[in-house]
Amino acid sequence: MTTAATLRTDERRFMELALEMASNATIETSPNPKVGCVIVKDGSVIGRGWTQPVGQAHAEVQALRDAAAQGYDVKGAVAYVTLEPCSHFGRTPPCANALVDAGVARVVAAIGDANPQVAGRGFAILQQAGISVASAAELGWQDIADTAREMNIGFFKRMETGTPWVRLKVAGSLDGKTALPNGQSQWITGPEARQDGHRWRARADAILTGIGTVIADNPALTVRGISTPRQPHKIVLDSQLRIDPNAQLFNAANVMIVCAQENAEKQAALIARGAEVLCLPDSQGRIDLPALMRELGRRQYNEVHVEAGATLNGALMTAGCVDELLVYLAPKLLGNGAGLFKLPTLSHVDQSPQLSINDLTTIGDDIRLLARIKHKA
Repeated sequence: MTTAATLRTDERRFMELALEMASNATIETSPNPKVGCVIVKDGSVIGRGWTQPVGQAHAEVQALRDAAAQGYDVKGAVAYVTLEPCSHFGRTPPCANALVDAGVARVVAAIGDANPQVAGRGFAILQQAGISVASAAELGWQDIADTAREMNIGFFKRMETGTPWVRLKVAGSLDGKTALPNGQSQWITGPEARQDGHRWRARADAILTGIGTVIADNPALTVRGISTPRQPHKIVLDSQLRIDPNAQLFNAANVMIVCAQENAEKQAALIARGAEVLCLPDSQGRIDLPALMRELGRRQYNEVHVEAGATLNGALMTAGCVDELLVYLAPKLLGNGAGLFKLPTLSHVDQSPQLSINDLTTIGDDIRLLARIKHKA
């Protein structure tokens, strides 16, 4: 005998499977969110799908195609999807309409879409067609809703604020040093931590650094050692355009140099190397960091990964541009040396940025810590 409790347990299981499907979506979906969909009829899964690379089919359409390829009739079925089906014409037609046309009887979504072009309209289209709609929160699955949002944290941040999710990565010793006084910093953390850092690079739309890091290290700013379908864009903050046009980061495409002072000759040399130069000065003649984040949001960057020195790290923190810290700490004590952040002097402890620890784990011999910034309302 099927009880209401049994049905609810089954529904949760199907939604968890939809989340597994979403995890298959690659980083190529950006700026679209990663979504999973499972179609169920008479208690059996008849179709599965997840978001394809940008411009291709969304999860719901993939699941409908999967069911059709297996010879199943989806009329009267239930679709479990990790995000409210889209309701607008973008690069692809609306998924809500596809579900209506397919004749499904019920749609269970993990969370509503924060995109102002959707934001409840997908649910409305379904309900107007006589399709039953429920959300994870309505079913008491707040953890499911939280997981679905976390999977697309950058997408939600951009939709809600117009700016990307900024994750700032630092690596140092237990006493908070990133290099010795002579500048030596390779390698403080172990190979496992460094490879893990490249995984975080891979999921970002862009890697951001400062001119000091480029001059000191001549980094490639690429994802290495792991498989990735695309390289993130590269952004260098260089107020006075001191960067060498022969720096190795120009060996690949999609480089943006952000400055605060126009210099036609230098800009021409950088453009000749294939870079874009963006001048964004603030009232003090420095780079306007909040304006830069708004511009990156306008360009549909969901996640930005920062790997910079203490000065830029501190400036981004002070400007309120950081959402999360990705910290690797090695079991070493380096004494005097470069620190993680250059922050203004405080007179009271309660003036310091407020953080919450979201994850703490070991990676090889090192500690990886994820801390969220508690932004003031």
